[in-house]
Amino acid sequence: MWLYLNRQADGLGRYVLEQALQAAAGWVPTIVGMGVRALLYRAMLRMEGWAAIESGVRLRFASRIRLGHGAYLDQGVYIHACPDGVTIGPGTLVMHGAILHVYNFRNLPHAGIHIGRDSLVGEYTVIRGQGGVTLGDRVYTSPFVQIVAVDHVFDDPQRPFVEQGITARGIVIEDDVWIGSGAVITDGVRVGRGAVVAAGAVVTADVSPHTVVGGVPARVIRKIDGSTSVAKGEIYFHRET
Repeated sequence: MWLYLNRQADGLGRYVLEQALQAAAGWVPTIVGMGVRALLYRAMLRMEGWAAIESGVRLRFASRIRLGHGAYLDQGVYIHACPDGVTIGPGTLVMHGAILHVYNFRNLPHAGIHIGRDSLVGEYTVIRGQGGVTLGDRVYTSPFVQIVAVDHVFDDPQRPFVEQGITARGIVIEDDVWIGSGAVITDGVRVGRGAVVAAGAVVTADVSPHTVVGGVPARVIRKIDGSTSVAKGEIYFHRET
Protein backbone atom coordinates (compact mmCIF):
# COMPACT_ATOMS: atom_id res chain seq x y z
CA MET A 1 0.00 0.00 0.00
CA TRP A 2 2.73 2.47 0.96
CA LEU A 3 4.64 1.69 -2.21
CA TYR A 4 1.51 2.49 -4.22
CA LEU A 5 0.94 5.77 -2.38
CA ASN A 6 4.57 6.80 -2.80
CA ARG A 7 4.15 6.41 -6.55
CA GLN A 8 0.97 8.48 -6.74
CA ALA A 9 1.57 11.64 -4.68
CA ASP A 10 3.83 13.42 -2.22
CA GLY A 11 2.58 11.62 0.87
CA LEU A 12 -0.78 10.49 2.20
CA GLY A 13 -2.15 13.99 2.73
CA ARG A 14 -1.41 15.06 -0.83
CA TYR A 15 -2.81 11.79 -2.17
CA VAL A 16 -6.11 12.32 -0.35
CA LEU A 17 -6.35 15.94 -1.52
CA GLU A 18 -5.55 15.21 -5.15
CA GLN A 19 -7.82 12.18 -5.36
CA ALA A 20 -10.68 14.03 -3.66
CA LEU A 21 -10.46 17.02 -6.00
CA GLN A 22 -10.30 14.85 -9.11
CA ALA A 23 -13.20 12.69 -7.91
CA ALA A 24 -15.30 15.75 -7.11
CA ALA A 25 -14.57 17.85 -10.19
CA GLY A 26 -12.71 15.71 -12.71
CA TRP A 27 -15.86 14.32 -14.31
CA VAL A 28 -17.88 17.55 -14.68
CA PRO A 29 -18.46 18.05 -18.44
CA THR A 30 -18.51 21.08 -20.75
CA ILE A 31 -17.25 24.57 -20.11
CA VAL A 32 -18.85 24.49 -16.66
CA GLY A 33 -16.48 21.71 -15.62
CA MET A 34 -13.48 23.55 -17.05
CA GLY A 35 -14.40 26.58 -15.00
CA VAL A 36 -14.78 24.53 -11.83
CA ARG A 37 -11.43 22.83 -12.35
CA ALA A 38 -9.73 26.13 -13.17
CA LEU A 39 -10.68 27.24 -9.67
CA LEU A 40 -10.42 24.06 -7.57
CA TYR A 41 -7.30 22.53 -9.12
CA ARG A 42 -5.21 25.48 -7.96
CA ALA A 43 -5.18 23.75 -4.58
CA MET A 44 -3.14 20.85 -5.99
CA LEU A 45 -1.11 22.18 -8.95
CA ARG A 46 0.60 25.40 -10.01
CA MET A 47 -1.49 27.36 -12.48
CA GLU A 48 -0.37 30.69 -13.86
CA GLY A 49 -3.36 32.74 -14.96
CA TRP A 50 -6.11 30.53 -16.38
CA ALA A 51 -5.74 27.08 -17.91
CA ALA A 52 -8.42 24.77 -19.33
CA ILE A 53 -8.65 21.16 -18.17
CA GLU A 54 -11.27 18.91 -19.78
CA SER A 55 -13.09 16.11 -17.97
CA GLY A 56 -11.36 12.76 -17.63
CA VAL A 57 -7.83 14.13 -17.23
CA ARG A 58 -5.71 12.06 -14.81
CA LEU A 59 -3.00 13.80 -12.79
CA ARG A 60 -0.45 12.14 -10.50
CA PHE A 61 1.99 14.13 -8.33
CA ALA A 62 -0.13 17.12 -9.27
CA SER A 63 1.85 19.36 -6.91
CA ARG A 64 4.74 19.06 -9.39
CA ILE A 65 2.71 20.10 -12.44
CA ARG A 66 2.88 23.70 -13.69
CA LEU A 67 0.44 25.05 -16.29
CA GLY A 68 1.04 28.36 -18.04
CA HIS A 69 -1.73 30.81 -18.86
CA GLY A 70 -3.90 29.49 -21.68
CA ALA A 71 -2.60 25.93 -21.50
CA TYR A 72 -5.14 23.25 -22.43
CA LEU A 73 -5.43 19.59 -21.38
CA ASP A 74 -7.87 17.58 -23.51
CA GLN A 75 -9.96 14.62 -22.41
CA GLY A 76 -8.05 11.46 -21.61
CA VAL A 77 -4.70 13.17 -20.97
CA TYR A 78 -2.54 11.45 -18.33
CA ILE A 79 0.30 13.28 -16.57
CA HIS A 80 2.55 11.56 -14.04
CA ALA A 81 5.03 14.15 -12.78
CA CYS A 82 6.99 12.18 -10.18
CA PRO A 83 9.27 13.44 -8.87
CA ASP A 84 10.89 16.22 -10.89
CA GLY A 85 7.91 17.83 -12.50
CA VAL A 86 6.07 18.60 -15.73
CA THR A 87 5.83 22.16 -17.02
CA ILE A 88 3.44 23.07 -19.83
CA GLY A 89 3.96 26.57 -21.17
CA PRO A 90 1.46 29.32 -21.94
CA GLY A 91 -0.86 28.60 -24.84
CA THR A 92 0.30 25.00 -25.24
CA LEU A 93 -2.31 22.35 -26.11
CA VAL A 94 -2.06 18.72 -24.96
CA MET A 95 -4.55 16.74 -27.01
CA HIS A 96 -6.74 13.70 -26.37
CA GLY A 97 -5.06 10.58 -25.00
CA ALA A 98 -1.57 12.06 -24.70
CA ILE A 99 0.69 10.71 -21.93
CA LEU A 100 3.38 12.80 -20.21
CA HIS A 101 5.23 10.48 -17.88
CA VAL A 102 8.29 11.13 -15.72
CA TYR A 103 7.96 8.30 -13.18
CA ASN A 104 11.52 8.57 -11.92
CA PHE A 105 12.16 6.13 -9.08
CA ARG A 106 15.84 5.57 -9.93
CA ASN A 107 16.88 9.03 -8.66
CA LEU A 108 17.94 10.10 -12.13
CA PRO A 109 19.35 13.64 -11.92
CA HIS A 110 17.70 15.27 -14.96
CA ALA A 111 14.25 13.68 -15.02
CA GLY A 112 11.32 15.91 -15.96
CA ILE A 113 9.37 17.31 -18.90
CA HIS A 114 9.39 20.97 -19.93
CA ILE A 115 7.28 22.22 -22.83
CA GLY A 116 7.50 25.82 -24.01
CA ARG A 117 4.80 28.19 -25.16
CA ASP A 118 2.30 27.82 -28.03
CA SER A 119 3.22 24.18 -28.67
CA LEU A 120 0.94 21.25 -29.46
CA VAL A 121 1.19 17.68 -28.20
CA GLY A 122 -0.85 15.59 -30.64
CA GLU A 123 -3.39 12.89 -29.89
CA TYR A 124 -1.97 9.78 -28.20
CA THR A 125 1.55 11.16 -28.18
CA VAL A 126 3.77 9.66 -25.45
CA ILE A 127 6.53 11.67 -23.79
CA ARG A 128 8.66 9.84 -21.24
CA GLY A 129 10.98 12.09 -19.30
CA GLN A 130 13.24 9.90 -17.18
CA GLY A 131 16.31 11.45 -18.78
CA GLY A 132 14.72 14.86 -19.13
CA VAL A 133 12.71 16.11 -22.12
CA THR A 134 12.68 19.74 -23.24
CA LEU A 135 10.38 20.93 -26.02
CA GLY A 136 10.84 24.52 -27.10
CA ASP A 137 8.27 27.08 -28.25
CA ARG A 138 5.91 26.28 -31.15
CA VAL A 139 6.83 22.60 -31.27
CA TYR A 140 4.06 20.56 -32.91
CA THR A 141 3.79 16.80 -32.60
CA SER A 142 1.26 14.99 -34.77
CA PRO A 143 -0.75 12.02 -33.38
CA PHE A 144 1.01 8.92 -32.04
CA VAL A 145 4.47 10.46 -31.71
CA GLN A 146 6.81 8.91 -29.11
CA ILE A 147 9.51 10.96 -27.41
CA VAL A 148 11.28 8.57 -25.07
CA ALA A 149 14.23 9.79 -22.98
CA VAL A 150 15.11 6.37 -21.59
CA ASP A 151 16.52 3.17 -23.07
CA HIS A 152 17.57 -0.28 -21.88
CA VAL A 153 21.13 -1.63 -21.95
CA PHE A 154 21.30 -5.11 -23.52
CA ASP A 155 24.99 -5.66 -24.35
CA ASP A 156 25.55 -8.75 -22.18
CA PRO A 157 23.94 -11.86 -23.75
CA GLN A 158 24.37 -13.77 -20.49
CA ARG A 159 22.13 -11.47 -18.45
CA PRO A 160 18.49 -10.46 -18.80
CA PHE A 161 18.23 -6.90 -20.13
CA VAL A 162 16.25 -5.85 -17.05
CA GLU A 163 19.39 -6.45 -14.95
CA GLN A 164 21.70 -4.39 -17.19
CA GLY A 165 20.45 -0.94 -16.37
CA ILE A 166 19.25 1.91 -18.55
CA THR A 167 20.42 5.04 -20.31
CA ALA A 168 18.68 8.34 -19.65
CA ARG A 169 20.61 10.97 -21.59
CA GLY A 170 17.67 13.23 -22.32
CA ILE A 171 16.03 14.73 -25.41
CA VAL A 172 15.96 18.35 -26.54
CA ILE A 173 13.66 19.59 -29.30
CA GLU A 174 14.31 23.22 -30.14
CA ASP A 175 11.82 25.90 -31.23
CA ASP A 176 9.60 25.65 -34.32
CA VAL A 177 9.93 21.91 -34.92
CA TRP A 178 7.20 19.83 -36.58
CA ILE A 179 7.14 16.07 -35.90
CA GLY A 180 4.97 13.92 -38.16
CA SER A 181 2.55 11.18 -37.13
CA GLY A 182 4.02 8.04 -35.65
CA ALA A 183 7.58 9.35 -35.45
CA VAL A 184 9.86 8.13 -32.66
CA ILE A 185 12.54 10.29 -31.03
CA THR A 186 15.01 8.17 -29.07
CA ASP A 187 17.10 8.91 -26.01
CA GLY A 188 20.06 11.26 -26.37
CA VAL A 189 18.77 13.13 -29.46
CA ARG A 190 18.65 16.88 -30.09
CA VAL A 191 16.38 18.15 -32.87
CA GLY A 192 17.47 21.58 -34.11
CA ARG A 193 15.37 24.68 -34.54
CA GLY A 194 13.00 24.69 -37.51
CA ALA A 195 13.52 21.01 -38.36
CA VAL A 196 10.80 18.71 -39.71
CA VAL A 197 10.61 15.00 -38.84
CA ALA A 198 8.60 13.01 -41.39
CA ALA A 199 5.78 10.69 -40.40
CA GLY A 200 6.98 7.29 -39.22
CA ALA A 201 10.62 8.31 -38.87
CA VAL A 202 12.79 6.83 -36.14
CA VAL A 203 15.29 9.47 -35.04
CA THR A 204 18.42 7.98 -33.46
CA ALA A 205 20.89 10.84 -34.04
CA ASP A 206 20.86 14.62 -33.79
CA VAL A 207 18.94 16.57 -36.42
CA SER A 208 20.47 19.80 -37.69
CA PRO A 209 18.41 23.00 -37.67
CA HIS A 210 16.13 23.62 -40.69
CA THR A 211 16.47 20.06 -41.97
CA VAL A 212 13.84 17.55 -43.08
CA VAL A 213 14.55 13.97 -41.99
CA GLY A 214 12.68 10.74 -42.61
CA GLY A 215 13.04 6.96 -42.72
CA VAL A 216 14.16 4.19 -40.35
CA PRO A 217 16.64 5.18 -39.09
CA ALA A 218 15.99 8.79 -40.04
CA ARG A 219 18.24 10.36 -42.68
CA VAL A 220 18.39 13.83 -44.17
CA ILE A 221 15.89 14.37 -47.01
CA ARG A 222 16.67 18.01 -47.68
CA LYS A 223 17.61 21.32 -46.13
CA ILE A 224 15.00 24.01 -45.58
CA ASP A 225 16.62 27.01 -47.25
CA GLY A 226 13.75 28.73 -49.04
CA SER A 227 14.75 27.37 -52.44
CA THR A 228 11.89 24.87 -52.72
CA SER A 229 8.28 25.99 -52.80
CA VAL A 230 5.70 23.59 -51.39
CA ALA A 231 2.20 23.70 -52.77
CA LYS A 232 -0.57 23.58 -50.22
CA GLY A 233 -1.48 19.99 -49.48
CA GLU A 234 1.51 18.52 -51.32
CA ILE A 235 2.84 15.31 -49.78
CA TYR A 236 6.53 14.34 -49.83
CA PHE A 237 7.62 10.74 -49.91
CA HIS A 238 11.08 9.43 -49.09
CA ARG A 239 12.04 6.11 -50.66
CA GLU A 240 15.13 4.19 -49.59
CA THR A 241 17.44 3.39 -52.49
